[in-house]
Amino acid sequence: MKAIVAAEDRRFYGHGAVDWLAAARASWTTARCFCAAGGASTITMQLARERFALPPGIRGKLLQIWDAARIEAGANKNQILNAYVNRIAMGGNLYGVEAAARSYFGVPSSDLDLAQSAMLAGVPNDPVRLDPRRHWRAARARQRAVLQAMISAGYIAPVEAAIAARETLHVRAAGGELAAAQQLLFRLAAQTQAETVRTTIDLPLQRFVQSQAQDVVAALAERNVTQAAALVIDNRNGDVLAYVGSTDYFNDAYLGRNDGVRMLRQPGSTLKPFLYEYALERRTIRPYTILADVPTSYAIPNGELYTPQDYSSQFAGPVLVRVALANSLNVPAVRVLSTVGVPDFLARLQGLGFSDLRRSPDYYGLGLTLGAGEVTLWDLAHAYVTLARGGSAIGLRTVLDAGASSSTQIGNRASWQLVGDMLADRYARAKSFGVGSVLDTPFPTLVKTGTSSGYRDTWTIGATPEYTVAVWVGNFSGAPMRRIAGVTGAGPLWNRIMLHLYDRRDPPRFPAPVGYRIARVAGLREYLDSADLRAMRTANGRAPAVAYDEWRVRQGDTVGPLRILFPHDGDVFEDTLASNDPHRAQQKIEFRISRPRTAGIVWALNGVTIANNTGDAYFWPVLAGRWTLAVGSGNHTMRVHFEVIRRPRHGPRGFAIAGAL
Repeated sequence: MKAIVAAEDRRFYGHGAVDWLAAARASWTTARCFCAAGGASTITMQLARERFALPPGIRGKLLQIWDAARIEAGANKNQILNAYVNRIAMGGNLYGVEAAARSYFGVPSSDLDLAQSAMLAGVPNDPVRLDPRRHWRAARARQRAVLQAMISAGYIAPVEAAIAARETLHVRAAGGELAAAQQLLFRLAAQTQAETVRTTIDLPLQRFVQSQAQDVVAALAERNVTQAAALVIDNRNGDVLAYVGSTDYFNDAYLGRNDGVRMLRQPGSTLKPFLYEYALERRTIRPYTILADVPTSYAIPNGELYTPQDYSSQFAGPVLVRVALANSLNVPAVRVLSTVGVPDFLARLQGLGFSDLRRSPDYYGLGLTLGAGEVTLWDLAHAYVTLARGGSAIGLRTVLDAGASSSTQIGNRASWQLVGDMLADRYARAKSFGVGSVLDTPFPTLVKTGTSSGYRDTWTIGATPEYTVAVWVGNFSGAPMRRIAGVTGAGPLWNRIMLHLYDRRDPPRFPAPVGYRIARVAGLREYLDSADLRAMRTANGRAPAVAYDEWRVRQGDTVGPLRILFPHDGDVFEDTLASNDPHRAQQKIEFRISRPRTAGIVWALNGVTIANNTGDAYFWPVLAGRWTLAVGSGNHTMRVHFEVIRRPRHGPRGFAIAGAL
């Protein structure tokens, strides 16, 4: 870092976006010699030029100053310097100091000595003419100039510079090392007998992603993060352009030879978009549907209740589908899955290529949409490619000679496009993620995060019409991270890769959902088709009464007539404890109602009164049988029927409860 600062912007820590002293000196030199004098661009200005692909000339320089001021206003000096060293051209097809250190000298940037650091710090001045492989003498001369600049800046002593200048440096030949996509290469070597295999890997992009993965993991080391994996896929043909299985294949301390792309992990909330798309496709929900994000319980095997929680441990009340998905709210997602049905959703996921979800629907239960199963980054990326392509599924390939696969349309194209639009809506997700997070790019991208239970896996997967970028961050050992969620774990790496893909241009925009038009729903912009518009006019835009009632009861409001909120009519519970089990009293079902606050209540089961005036809830010890719960208030009585069956216990069943973000 010191070598870079000394070579490129010696007063970096002492000036703002522009070094006006250097600018005045350059202007004076230009006026005296009638020639273009360099040296006035600061590191921040150079970062702005690279980041925003600014044009040359006076207009470009003014834009540099403007954008550099914006960068300085939103980041500290160390953040700016880190962004700069990870983006600068380092000769050939290399970008970033980390990639250059490993390519030229075969070591991570943290292991560079003074001579090597000074050599690399000189390259950005002219990456073509100072490439150490092609122009050794020029690179060596520039190295000495950098060492002298470091002396002038007070970073090193003259004797240190003299020793570094005499040091013999050995620059590695290009492509002479096994430096990229090792897990993929070894996998292909085991699968083919051919002497030569042409892969789809874009080597410069591969090296960039690899170096960025190392940098992000290093920045999160204090939060017990040791590994990352990433994929970059061309949506147009399914080509895998970058395949990072671990941050360092040869790092045995952190199990670097494992392949994070193919490893089974809990997906957190990354499966939610496929649930919402399936529900929209079947018209189980519509864009104008109000979903209740309120405390809710569901009967599950073993006579127990499942009560999903949101990541924030708070509830948003009635929300539109767009808001529920964009903010990754758990309770609405479970509500949708309970309506769609676990077996049908599991079949859809298997149809999307999640071949490792092989257990029965009962095993996953309602937690399937929150990360109950285990999937690979490969399969997740493949499914998001399908999402970005509007439901047109195409196989992924890593070998060019394999030929491109044909596409298959899954479901309704418009439903996929509608979900993609929801995931690309930065304002819809602002409640959970804020505005200006790493999920917000300067161009439209659909993006979803996920966090598994216990903070063991973090995911961020997003796409433009052209590329899908999928990232996992965690530990191969399964050790939990220290409260790292998808947006803070995998999000920064996803953001860097996506910005790098479009550092020179913007991507094309996603098309609007076919057959939909923009309308206003609850004050928000939404896409509706003709049937939706008719339904909205009929319902006058009102939310389902039960959704509002459950929310208002939790707020202590009077909601009108008596209503049984739980159990639901037709519920079936399982009692797996023996009749003489001393712990039977620990198994209870919470009966819950809404009622006017002044009303007296009588609770009865199968015609026998069990309680009077117990408030809005009654905890009933589970007993096998068919039951009719009757709740009366004055002349009004409401009834629901449910059943408790007894089965022997066969060990634990159910699912892991995942975080929302």
